[in-house]
Amino acid sequence: MNYQFFTHKQKGTPQTQPISKREAEMIQGRSGGWMFDAGLWKLLRRCLLVGTAQSTYYAGKRELTDDFIDVLKEGVKSDPSRVASEILYASDGRAINNSAPLLGLVLLSMGKTAEAKQAFREIFPQVVRTGSHFYEWLSYSKSLRGFGQIIQEVGTQWLSREDVKGLAYQLLKYQQRYGFSNRDVLRLFHVKPPTDDHQQLFNWVIKGWDELPNDIPSEALTQVWWYEWLKHHPDQTHQAIAKGRLTHEMAAPVGKMDKKAWQLLFNEMPIGAMLRNLGSLTELGVLRTDEPKNLDRVEKILNDVNRLRKGRIHPIDVLKALKTYQSGGKLGKSKKNWKPVPRIVEILDKAVELSFDTAQPTGKVFLHAVDISGSMSWGVVDSVGLSCCEIATAMALVTAKAEKNYVIRGFSTKFIDLGISRKDSFQSALKKTSDRNFGGTDASVAYDWAIKNKFKADVICFWTDSESWAGYSHPCEALAQYRKKVNPKVKAVYVTLAPYRISLVDPKDPLSWDLGGFDPGTPRLISMLAQDQL
Repeated sequence: MNYQFFTHKQKGTPQTQPISKREAEMIQGRSGGWMFDAGLWKLLRRCLLVGTAQSTYYAGKRELTDDFIDVLKEGVKSDPSRVASEILYASDGRAINNSAPLLGLVLLSMGKTAEAKQAFREIFPQVVRTGSHFYEWLSYSKSLRGFGQIIQEVGTQWLSREDVKGLAYQLLKYQQRYGFSNRDVLRLFHVKPPTDDHQQLFNWVIKGWDELPNDIPSEALTQVWWYEWLKHHPDQTHQAIAKGRLTHEMAAPVGKMDKKAWQLLFNEMPIGAMLRNLGSLTELGVLRTDEPKNLDRVEKILNDVNRLRKGRIHPIDVLKALKTYQSGGKLGKSKKNWKPVPRIVEILDKAVELSFDTAQPTGKVFLHAVDISGSMSWGVVDSVGLSCCEIATAMALVTAKAEKNYVIRGFSTKFIDLGISRKDSFQSALKKTSDRNFGGTDASVAYDWAIKNKFKADVICFWTDSESWAGYSHPCEALAQYRKKVNPKVKAVYVTLAPYRISLVDPKDPLSWDLGGFDPGTPRLISMLAQDQL
């Protein structure tokens, strides 16, 4: 026993203290560690992409949402057009779901300036795309601001859209959501029907049809007519689905659903519905190993990059579907049970990779450091238990799959080999990290390992919540040592997977970047940074 631990001079600054002479640039995280202030716009993007409706290890959802609202209000006051751009960016398939962009949209509408109001008007139809979005937006508006003039204006325009057939589809599919019904909405906005088709559609919404018309009133009301016909003929579900092209939401409440009905739905099922119903379709026997045509269709839909993009299918949706489907019904809210079809698991695994925006190999050497500390074990998707660590692993793996020269390791207060390579499937990679979360967080150990092993990386990627606090030197100080001893030109990329206002990136370092987490375009962006294309 000796006192070298006390007398030995530390080369860096403990992460529980700010760096000397940099105090004004740093803030203390909820973990107690000091990190750089990410600033208003980085925090706003993180909140919109990641969302704040789920508690994290270090903060409850109310606290996180209070931060989100404060930063959004500050942004609206400072630059409402930029806020609108950020909302639109997140809503276009990049956010986990559309809830955070919808909340942001409401707060933008509450801006006091004409510029804020106009920015809200311009992006409204691009963010509020479905009936479900419309009702969620209304619920937030009711709670936060009420139904003033600008709400009346955009709501009326949404309900008076030129595409009556598309409007009828939304009103039929989403007849009631978030405490609102179609009838409530038409009465709230006092919409004057701009065409006869609108008039007939609104009459159906408010009064219903006492008697079913003998003929379909118009092409725009075709699905409405078959829905009403199915009410009178519930035993004719197959015919209604086939001729009326009804969706599950339309047919199931009024018809009799059996295997053939589900087969008919499956034949026309869009990508989002297919992803959500793989378990039900398997349980019913529509998806079986000896039904190759159906499995071919699943592959054709889910392994099509263009369909994934057009359907705004987020990688986390696919990861959720993969984990849920593999469980055979043990995860999620479903009470169904099924035996997973191996080929569907393979299709989903491929779909995870395709759902990210990937690039061609760069030929660079990558070191991926995945945060496996205790805070990363908390679920992002409650019903499935998909943790930040698992999502980080998938994002690191999809980035690595595009390269030949890489290492993937996990860090807490140690830097360990996770045994993951580009040959791993996503389901096998998830298994390797699902039970590895432990200890505190010290991002600097990745640099320590790379120095000790003289690992010459071109790019070091961290996948983390950025709450680093347990080390005796800040990550930026350890990076400086790595550059001095191994590679002076190395680039550092930190992908932040939590909606916190902290950053491990030294704002004075031109070779370090802080990226908002869960963005499907992150792998391509990292590739471009590696090749000096940004």
